[in-house]
Amino acid sequence: MFIDKSMTRNVITVDPETGVLEARELMAENRIRHLPVVEEDNTLVGIVTDRDIRSALPSTLIGDEESRKELERIHELKIKDIMTRNVVTVNPTNTLEDAILLMQKMRVGAFPVVDQHNRLKGIISIRDLMRAFVNVLGIEEPGTLLCIVVDNKIGQMKRIVDAITEEKISFGSILVARFWDEGRRAVFPYLLTSNVSRVKRKLEALGFELLNPMEWSLDQLPKSEPKS
Repeated sequence: MFIDKSMTRNVITVDPETGVLEARELMAENRIRHLPVVEEDNTLVGIVTDRDIRSALPSTLIGDEESRKELERIHELKIKDIMTRNVVTVNPTNTLEDAILLMQKMRVGAFPVVDQHNRLKGIISIRDLMRAFVNVLGIEEPGTLLCIVVDNKIGQMKRIVDAITEEKISFGSILVARFWDEGRRAVFPYLLTSNVSRVKRKLEALGFELLNPMEWSLDQLPKSEPKS
């Protein structure tokens, strides 16, 4: 899945000379948290976030001379004064998986998408990624998620798929994740039905262990085998 298929293309931008107060209003009106900063030829030169703007503005103002001067400073403050210039970007041919890993590493909520000439083509945000994966996983349709624990060996997935399709049940999606025991995996089929009691009994009869998906924890790492 490539970024250019899921990114937001109609990006709201500002130029470096835009006033900070104007940018704040723009964010509020459009309910966005990131504003790429571009020059006339759409070349990306920076980015500003709602956090940058909040940090640049005082929380309160009181009616004295010092506050009057501060208010004048605020009205003169430009985006170029507060924007991040060394912007981490992605390109349209990066994958959504690349974007997710980079977001986790950098702890940011969005990346500008630029071409080889650093011209802005779009923006990819957590919201875009969520929308893409909701679509891929098919979870907008009513269904039931199973959690099946399997040994990490060839042929296990085929046995699961065959068992489910024999019951004439359609898949919304199927994911495989690490399990906390070494040499095992957890398989998560999302089935487009609420009637799964029969298929669950069938899977257990085939020797598979079924868990409540709510017991799954992404933070649990596989246990290491004790060293002898």
